[in-house]
Amino acid sequence: MRWLKLLAVVLAGALAGCGTTHATVDTSRGEHLMLLGFDPVAYFTDGKPVRGKHTLPATYEGRTYYFASDAHRGAFTTSPQKYEPQYGGFCSNGAPYAVKLGSDPTQFEIRDGRLFIFGDILGHELWLLDERENIQHADALWPGIRDEGWRYASLKAWTAKVPWYKDGKTLMTEWRAKHPGQTLEYDTGGSLNNLIFKYPGWRAREGFGQTRLGVPGEPDDPEK
Repeated sequence: MRWLKLLAVVLAGALAGCGTTHATVDTSRGEHLMLLGFDPVAYFTDGKPVRGKHTLPATYEGRTYYFASDAHRGAFTTSPQKYEPQYGGFCSNGAPYAVKLGSDPTQFEIRDGRLFIFGDILGHELWLLDERENIQHADALWPGIRDEGWRYASLKAWTAKVPWYKDGKTLMTEWRAKHPGQTLEYDTGGSLNNLIFKYPGWRAREGFGQTRLGVPGEPDDPEK
């Protein structure tokens, strides 16, 4: 176990600044796209994930969003901070541990007028175990990691865990205790894919163990 931590330290140093600071994917139009093209305003107005149109974009601080309507785009450009997802669009269940990984725009919650995105159904369900404490910790940690590349931040967090860290086994035990007789299974794709070889949101975009979302206007757009 010790050598794994040493390896993480070496990798963190090598990857310092590596990875985007927010959960963006690059498009063929040179955009740094958030939410895989889902409309950030629709979560508030429609109460569900709605795909945006690549022909209705708006950019804020270098991050691009797509919208389902001109009205939604107008609302965003008037008050972008109101609609942007928390913690850079990374999984809100990793954020309490200073981890910047995962992003699935179909997994979300709205609390006190704030949009929380999760990496997958697993992260979503585990976050709900103690959402208030998770938000409290993530809010405190986010300013310190906001401008760090996601690979570097996540490796650093894994190497030096926060005092309140809970591993997956512990969280699953708590989940089963609250949901007797139910099961929660999801293939996360493995640490190497999520931390090294892939990008935030790859499972949702590519359809790894779930419906493929693709990106509007790109070759993998399922609506083409």
